[in-house]
Amino acid sequence: MHEIDGTERVTVVGAGLVGSLLSMYLARRGFQVDVLERRPDMRREVVDAGRSINLAISARGLYALRRLGLEEEALRQAIPMRGRMIHAPSGGLAFQAYGKDESQHINSISRAWLNEYLMTHAERSGRVRIQFDQRVQHVDLEKGVLEVLDRASGTVREVRTPVVFGTDGSSSAVRRELALLPGHGSAQEHLSHGYKELTIPAGPGGAFRMEKHALHIWPRGSYMLIALPNQDGSFTCTLFLPFQGPVSFESLDSPARLEAFFEEQFPDALSLMPGLTHDFFHNPTGTMVTVKSTPWHVGGRALLLGDAAHAIVPFFGQGMNCGFEDCVTLEACLGRHTRWEDAFEEFFRLRKPNADAIADMAVENFVEMRDRTADPRFLLEKAVEKELLKAFPGEFLSRYTLVSFSRVPYRLSYEVGAIAGGIVAELSEGLHRAEDVDLDRARTLIRERLVPFVKEHSDGFGLEG
Repeated sequence: MHEIDGTERVTVVGAGLVGSLLSMYLARRGFQVDVLERRPDMRREVVDAGRSINLAISARGLYALRRLGLEEEALRQAIPMRGRMIHAPSGGLAFQAYGKDESQHINSISRAWLNEYLMTHAERSGRVRIQFDQRVQHVDLEKGVLEVLDRASGTVREVRTPVVFGTDGSSSAVRRELALLPGHGSAQEHLSHGYKELTIPAGPGGAFRMEKHALHIWPRGSYMLIALPNQDGSFTCTLFLPFQGPVSFESLDSPARLEAFFEEQFPDALSLMPGLTHDFFHNPTGTMVTVKSTPWHVGGRALLLGDAAHAIVPFFGQGMNCGFEDCVTLEACLGRHTRWEDAFEEFFRLRKPNADAIADMAVENFVEMRDRTADPRFLLEKAVEKELLKAFPGEFLSRYTLVSFSRVPYRLSYEVGAIAGGIVAELSEGLHRAEDVDLDRARTLIRERLVPFVKEHSDGFGLEG
């Protein structure tokens, strides 16, 4: 057993969003932190296009930044998105608000800006040293030794560390080493869809050419296009398509076929995308994976966080938020224990059910975004849900509201969503307009099914929103 000593020098593998934030939380507890990052310093080198240029940050991620005094500046760099703007093939638009009013919104923020901001603040702590072009090739957890390749010089060296934190993403080298140990396992499930980053440039003078405060979606059944706003007036678009099949990345193999496809399915987007052909054939096709591993730690010597432990697909906008919440939870665990192993065990026990829940919700939300957002029945149920949120504040709770606008554990949010969804479906039967929903019957159902569940799990619902 190995006592937590605040004067120790610990190692974080990966200087992405979660690794950079984690290093600050560790530094705040007094640790000296070495961060090993396999890529070059993005603040000094141009990053290739095509990798999730912007992200949606919401309550959980903002809370993690707030605890370090970083939320205010992050929000200055973000654009509020108050709902989904649904684009029909005809060009018609329908807006679906995310929350009960405009105060409930998610925020589009640049991944690159946020990563650079976090790295710079980590280094300013005076306790964090980030080394770039450092690839971890092997981890000997018994000896506490990392074998590290310096990619610039080609030399390999040994780094000794009492504790290693793996925040090196969905293809984590640290997780790969942990998975080789008895009792450890890792399952990866790839979606049969890939994604491609595209761009809608800004209009004259940096003008937004679509609604600025919305996440735009073109739902088309087995595929979709989405767009998030950027500070400079542009939109980062992501096309989600099957890899293979009649309509797929494989079938769009020429500029003519690509143009014809967009003309038929996304005509209003096509008119705003002069660089479509270039972007499509030059940007990489990304893959999406759900990673579920167990356990996330080896005694008190190593711990996985963020995508390295629990990568999820991007359709609930919670990957970064979940990883940032890991950092908050770990800090609380370190404050409650004197031994690394006990802190890591509690962290895993608290976070594993929640990580599994948001992973499942993210896959479900993919189906909702691509298939159901254009379905009249779905639109009616969403409108009924909004009526209930307004009529029964604090009593009726929706899954989306809890996930995006509160810090209620994901597992409880998932279970509430199932109960609330059943209530909404029942109340929507035979309805033509959401305004006609039977509020007396709604009150009865909410108080019979939802309120008792919330009372039973009141500890989880007492978190600050």
